[in-house]
Amino acid sequence: MGGLARLHLIYKKITGGFLKNLMPRTLFGRSILIVVLPILLLQILVTYIFYERHWDDVARRLAQGVAGDVAAVISYRDRFPGEVSEADILAIARSQMRLAVSIRDGETLPEGSDKQQSFGFLESHLVNALRESLPARPFHISTNKKLESVIILIQLPDGILQVIVRDKRLFSTTTYIFVMWMVAISLVLLGVALMFLRNQMRPIRQLATAAEQFGKGQFVEDFKPSGAQEIRSASRAFHVMKHRILRQITQRTEMLAGVSHDLRTPLTRMKLQLAMMPDGESRSSLEDDVADMEKMVEGYLAFARGQEAEAVEDTDLPELMNDIVTNARRQGTAVSLTTKPESFRADIRPNSFKRCITNLVNNAARYADEIWITVEETPSEIVILIDDDGPGIPADKRRDVFRPFFRLDPSRNLETGGSGLGMTIARDVIHGHGGQIALGQAPTGGLRVEIRLPR
Repeated sequence: MGGLARLHLIYKKITGGFLKNLMPRTLFGRSILIVVLPILLLQILVTYIFYERHWDDVARRLAQGVAGDVAAVISYRDRFPGEVSEADILAIARSQMRLAVSIRDGETLPEGSDKQQSFGFLESHLVNALRESLPARPFHISTNKKLESVIILIQLPDGILQVIVRDKRLFSTTTYIFVMWMVAISLVLLGVALMFLRNQMRPIRQLATAAEQFGKGQFVEDFKPSGAQEIRSASRAFHVMKHRILRQITQRTEMLAGVSHDLRTPLTRMKLQLAMMPDGESRSSLEDDVADMEKMVEGYLAFARGQEAEAVEDTDLPELMNDIVTNARRQGTAVSLTTKPESFRADIRPNSFKRCITNLVNNAARYADEIWITVEETPSEIVILIDDDGPGIPADKRRDVFRPFFRLDPSRNLETGGSGLGMTIARDVIHGHGGQIALGQAPTGGLRVEIRLPR
């Protein structure tokens, strides 16, 4: 039993994966499949039923009619012998029965000719009908190349009766008309469905584009909701969400900016009072505290500013990275830069992005002796790797460092631990560009910062 269950599970995985690969990837493609598949199955079912019931019955009745007329001609000829009667009978067959009948005196059919033939759909019905109407007479059936008529040769005692039946006596045009109308109506309905689905997909694509742009931090204008009721509700919900997020960002910025501004005033007074104090250990300690507080205030302001006030620009990213590396080298940081290709452009906020990378480089320089930066462009994304040879960050702490005011160093010494906002600012900037940032282990054993930006 366990083996059967295992085989069934394997079968479900194989068939499920196969069907999943066959399914269209887009909602438009899947909607078309939902519309087309029932129509196709309905056509196949209706055609099969029509073929089995109507077309088969019509072909059989037409064949029986032709066989009955041929049998009647032979019966009248046998009952009324003579050349004059034969001519009248043949004339009646031509005019009334629409059969081209002629007598080939003295000829005989090859033996077994009625048993060695292969017949098509209509010819097989005609053969069966002739065998029922003329059970004791050999016959032979053939069709011309254009399938415009059927030639029937029937063995008589004194010769061969040749009957030429036009296709109108054996073929029913209603069958083809029915199939053509069914296909035409299906195509019209499919065209209407495609137009309707395309109009329904347009607001979905519009909403997806707006969400993607807003996720990248770009300005998105309000658009008029359209489409089905559910799509309109999703569009209105997106607009409400967008304005709520922008309002929260503005409130956060104004609050932190106001707090930081208010703190600068007492800090300025403290600096003036320190300048008037005599030199000594107390003054030096207070000056260090004031300097630390100024750095904290600047960190809060940088965290509050974010990037909402800066517009997206088409920027030469390798050139921007080279400026960051140049500034870091001026401060004594050993850092190298590799870009692939050497020059390409990206839509970013240059100032906030520069502040983000600078924070990451300064953070690495605080713990490492050497830093390696790699920038690579692919058709779908931009990858930035910042590796160092420092002690790294434990795996269980790599998520915590992105939290505001979290520091690995438990002390509040800004020289060793900073304000705890550098990584948070970097994450906000990268997420604002629609990208992702993750921490890992560098090949040199230190910390690796991996940034991925969508193209």
